[in-house]
Amino acid sequence: MSDDNSILALQQPHSERRRMPGGLVALALGGFGIGLTEFLIAGLLPQVASSFSVSEAAAGWLISGYALSVAVGAIALTAATARLPRKQVLIGLVALFVIGNLLSAVAPNYPVMLLGRIVAALCHGSFFGIGSLVARGLVAPEKKSQAVAIMFAGLTLANVLGVPFGALVGERWGWRAAFWAVTAIGVLALAGIAALVPAWAGQAPPGRTRDGAGPVPPLGLAAQFRAFRSWQVWLTLIATALGYGGMFGAFSYIAYTFTEVSGFTPADVAWLLMVYGVGLVVGNLVGGRAADRDRDRALVLALLALTLTLMLFGLLAESAVASVVLVFVLGVTGFASVPGMITRVTDYAHGAALAASANVSASNVGNALGAWLGGLAISAGLGYTSPLYVGAGIALVSTVVMVIAARRVAGRDGSGT
Repeated sequence: MSDDNSILALQQPHSERRRMPGGLVALALGGFGIGLTEFLIAGLLPQVASSFSVSEAAAGWLISGYALSVAVGAIALTAATARLPRKQVLIGLVALFVIGNLLSAVAPNYPVMLLGRIVAALCHGSFFGIGSLVARGLVAPEKKSQAVAIMFAGLTLANVLGVPFGALVGERWGWRAAFWAVTAIGVLALAGIAALVPAWAGQAPPGRTRDGAGPVPPLGLAAQFRAFRSWQVWLTLIATALGYGGMFGAFSYIAYTFTEVSGFTPADVAWLLMVYGVGLVVGNLVGGRAADRDRDRALVLALLALTLTLMLFGLLAESAVASVVLVFVLGVTGFASVPGMITRVTDYAHGAALAASANVSASNVGNALGAWLGGLAISAGLGYTSPLYVGAGIALVSTVVMVIAARRVAGRDGSGT
């Protein structure tokens, strides 16, 4: 049976999924809450550092510690819950998220605050990995990438609103209020997933299987790891890491580009980042729709567009007008490949949740790689446009990897072996 058919056998009939399911909205709300947790801390660091009497560097661990926990948790929790029903796993992950943010909200000292951040981050990768499998199973097969895009819309909206939300709430009611608000969002998402996501979500509906012999249980850990025998899985993970690396190689230092090259003031950076965030939202939704039409072609074009955008940004960064336009386009092209990459890796992994979570880990590895290489370019004295060119180079390699993956499929090597 082909990869796509293996997945289709796990999905509910088309006639039962003509409308947008409420479960998708609940998943998007969960993604929004998790995204807020990741991003809002940037606007609260000065208050948190002052509250606990710690240095800025120590407070920075509330960000870097979160990122490291995401990378570890994505693989560890997905592997540990391999045989459990996916709805139950999602409920457990969101409960973990609520506990982590509650710890942060009531933290009496810095170590407890850091522990809360780490606990909340553990669910991040697994939620988006397993949630993407559940989301695609709630809709008709030809809309699976759009379903993933809707779930990720919560994350992209959080990218737009996270920092200003944290800064606004923190300024008016204190930094703890921001974490109480995110905890409440987590509780709502938990209730929504429990009430609106079907028990069969992400696996075979009752009475339906790949071969008609009976219900299909969740893949065991050994079967999950066997999915990584596919070259297509590895090529997709590499393309994902490099695509994110290209975008974040530039984005990590974009504030310096704006203020030192484009002529903006530090006060302008906040609204410029919101322009970028709006681009992420648009790119996510457009990319999901395009991937459902012709996925590999859409992915190659998205990565090529990202490469050209970064190159053009580097050339035109001295123009304030061009910078505003191009930071929006950077958001669009940078996130347009995300829904398609996730459905691609899970198709070739035969629905293995571990592969979906590995895709999230790959994106975080790419973020770290891009930021590191961009920083090296600046340290070498190449200027504040150099991360844009570094990002373009990384994105170009991602494009080449995706072309190779697509050509292997076109050459009748769709199994990826």
